[in-house]
Formats: sequence, C-alpha cells, structure tokens
Amino acid sequence: MKFRWLYAFIFLLIISINLSAQDDDIIKVDSSLVVLNATITDTTGKPVRNLKQSQFKILEDGKEQEISFFETEDTPFAAVILIDSSGSMESRVGLARSAAINFLDGLRVDDQVAIYNFDSKVSLIQEFSNSRDIAPNVFELKAYGYTVLNDAIYKAAQDLSNRSEKRKAIIVLSDGADTRSGKSSDKALKAALSVNATIYTVDMSSMETSARERMPNQGILKNFAEKSGGKFIATPGGVALRDAFKNIVEELGVQYTLGFQPKDAPKDGKWRNIELQVAKPNLKIRTRKGYNSEKQK
Repeated sequence: MKFRWLYAFIFLLIISINLSAQDDDIIKVDSSLVVLNATITDTTGKPVRNLKQSQFKILEDGKEQEISFFETEDTPFAAVILIDSSGSMESRVGLARSAAINFLDGLRVDDQVAIYNFDSKVSLIQEFSNSRDIAPNVFELKAYGYTVLNDAIYKAAQDLSNRSEKRKAIIVLSDGADTRSGKSSDKALKAALSVNATIYTVDMSSMETSARERMPNQGILKNFAEKSGGKFIATPGGVALRDAFKNIVEELGVQYTLGFQPKDAPKDGKWRNIELQVAKPNLKIRTRKGYNSEKQK
C-alpha cells in the first residue's frame, strides 16, 4: 500500500512539474531587433503619410536609439482575428462573425489573416490566407462554455511568431471577461509584444450589461490595446461595428514600421520604456509602450 502512495505522489509531482513548465513557456523570437508599428494621425484623426525616416526618433529609457529598419504604408501585414464564442456572448456571436467578414473585405493581395474562436478552448477556424472568403464553419459557431481570452491571445502570438511579416496584429472581439485561461493577462501581453504584434480590442458586451460589470472588463481590453499601440473600440453595433473594422484594416495599411537594435541594454528580462518622436508638430503617435528584454541565461 505504501508503495502505491509513493507512485501516486511521484506521478502527481511529474504532472505538477509539467504544468509549471507549460505555464512558464516563453515564445522564442529573434529579439535583436525591436520593431515598432506606429500609427501617426493629425488633429482630425486622419493618417499622416509620406513621413521620412529622418523625421523619427526612438528613445529607450530616455536614450536615443539608432533606427536600423524603416518601412512605410506599403508593407503587408499578418493578423489573427479572435472571436469570443463563450456563453457570455450569446446572440453577439453573429455580430462578431460579421465584423470578421468586413475585415477580410479590406485585405490587400499580400496581407495574411488567420481566424480563431475561443470559449473553453481555442479553435482554428481559418488558416493564414489572403482570401476574402470566410470559412463556412464560422457560421456554425454557438455561444457556450467559459472564456479563455488570455490563452487565445497567447496562441495568436505563437502563430504570429512563425510569420515573416514585420507588421503583425491581433484583433480581439470579446466582452473581456476571462473566466478560465491558464495564462495570465500579463503573460499574454508579453507574448504579443515579443512578436511585435499590435492588439486591437473590440468590446462586444451586451447593452444590458451593467456599467459596474462592464468597466473592469473594458479595462482589460483597453490595457491590451494601449500597451501594444493598438486601439480599443467601445461597444459598437451595426454600422458602427462595420466602420470600426474598416478603419482597423485601413490603419494597418498606412502604419510606419521601424526597428532598432538596443544598445547598452543588459538582457535582464526587465521592462524597457519606448518613446517614439516625430519632428512635426500637432501629431498623435500611437505605438507600443515598451518591451521586456530577453533574459540572459
């Protein structure tokens, strides 16, 4: 009997170690180049085009960095659309599906998009492609189960880590209420930043949801967007949702993509603040706030 308990203890210990290892998984990418996808707009909110590399300045923790990579709006992008199909979404799954279709309508020939849905698990709907047609199984989505929002963003980052495009994005359609993820929101955000992905979040909360319940969920979605240089879109409906997705795909097409190789920065795993400046007045600059350096082993 005592040997059975010993075997059981060893078995549980192995499982515990494996689960811990999985939770500490780090997405490995070439971190020698830090990439910034920047949206530059004027006072009316319109994108500013034709800026030159010489007009940009990148600061890391207050120290100017040499820009070693620069591309303008013609750069293709790779994006992952994440559709929340959990029980809390109810009838809004159809609205989220329509939004994804509108996004695909705006793709250029070299842009690549993959689509996942997430509830109690993350499931692939459509592999990366430049097709404007959505996979038929998206029409079979039903709202049920828990919400693994963080796991979905982490999975999207994993997929984007294998893409060669410099411009990457994750588009999240969700009410923001994560109820079952194995990954934390911080780990999901770090994964997205590690692959230089900009996160756009669309609040799909029901209009019947109380403000007290909606505010913390919106805060989660806003944090993903703001830290990565993306945009948070408040609860839309109908035409507003269609226009929101039209604006996202257009924005991805007119961004500036810059890269630099950090100098004199130890690989200690700590957070580095990034500031992007443009030598032209009255412009709004939206890009990632920083990154975690790869820890030296």
